[in-house]
Amino acid sequence: MRARFVGVDPTTVGAAFRRTVALLRKARLHYGHGTHDARDEAAFLILHILGLPPQSLGSHRRLLLSAVQAKRLQRLVAERIRSRVPAAYLAREAWLGKYRFYIDRRAIVPRSFIAELLRERLEPWIQRPVLHILDLCTGSGCLAILAAYAFPSARIDASDDSIAALAVAQRNVVLHRLQNRVRLVRSDLFAALSHGRYDLILCNPPYVTNAVMRRLPSEYRHEPRRALAGGVDGLEVVHRILREAGRHLRPRGTFVCEIGNNRAALERSYPRTAFLWPEISPGPGRVFLLARDEFPLRPVAADPETRSTRRPARRSVRPRAR
Repeated sequence: MRARFVGVDPTTVGAAFRRTVALLRKARLHYGHGTHDARDEAAFLILHILGLPPQSLGSHRRLLLSAVQAKRLQRLVAERIRSRVPAAYLAREAWLGKYRFYIDRRAIVPRSFIAELLRERLEPWIQRPVLHILDLCTGSGCLAILAAYAFPSARIDASDDSIAALAVAQRNVVLHRLQNRVRLVRSDLFAALSHGRYDLILCNPPYVTNAVMRRLPSEYRHEPRRALAGGVDGLEVVHRILREAGRHLRPRGTFVCEIGNNRAALERSYPRTAFLWPEISPGPGRVFLLARDEFPLRPVAADPETRSTRRPARRSVRPRAR
C-alpha cells in the first residue's frame, strides 16, 4: 500500500496528524515499539520530523509544516506501511519518558516496564545504598542509562553477549555523556562478570515463548530474534540467570527482572520463592523483585516434594519498610 498526502503545500501539524492517523489505521499495522496505536504513532512520526519531544503535539497543532517536512513525513509513513518496520527503527530514535535513545536493528527497540520503576525510583524496595548496578542483557543500554539518572551516585555495568547491541549501547552512553559511569561489558550472562558484586541487578531478558514467537506480527520480526526468544515456557534464559544471580548480589541487594506474561510459569517452577510483584501500568505480574536472602532458589525439578509443601508466593505490591 502506498501512503499519499494531497499536495505538498504547507499544512498545519494538526491536519497532518489527522491524515497520518487515517493512513495508519487503514494499513492495519501492529504497534508496541514505543507507541500503542495509530494516534500514538502519528504523533511520534510528526514530532520526530519537527525535532520535538514526545507529548508535545497538542501545543504545536497550529504550527505549519514546511513542504520539506511534509515530504519527509510522507516518505516515513509510506515506508512504515510498506515495510512493517517499527517506526523507531525508521526514525532511529526511541523515547522512555523524557529520555531519547538512538536505536537501529542491531538491538530491540527500547521498552521495558522496569523503566517505569526507575522513573518512579526503586528506593522504597531497596534495602541498602545503591553504589554498584548491573544491567544484564542491556541491549540498547536504555535501562543502564535510566539507572544512572535514578541513582546518581552509582556506577553501572551494562552487559550483553551481542557485539552489535553493545555498539548501539555505546552510542547511547555517549549521547547521554555517561562514559565515566556506565561500563559496557560483553558477557554471556554472568560469564565475564565472575568477580562482580552488585547492590542492584536489573534484567530485561528474552522471554517470548516459542508458541508466541511463531505468530509474532511482522514488526517484531525486524528485531534481533535472540533478544526475544525465551524457549518453550519463555523462561529458558531466566532459569540460567536465577541460578547465578544470588552470587552476584551483595548482602541485602535486590534483583529486578521483567518476564512478560510468564508469571504463572515462574511461580510453578519456584513454588517456595517469595517473589515480589510491584505495581506497574498494566498491573502487577510483569516484573518481579527478589531480595538477596531469597537465593539460592529451589526449582521444582530439583525438589519434587515442593509440589505438596508449596509456600504461596508473596503477592503484596507494597514496598518493604526500610
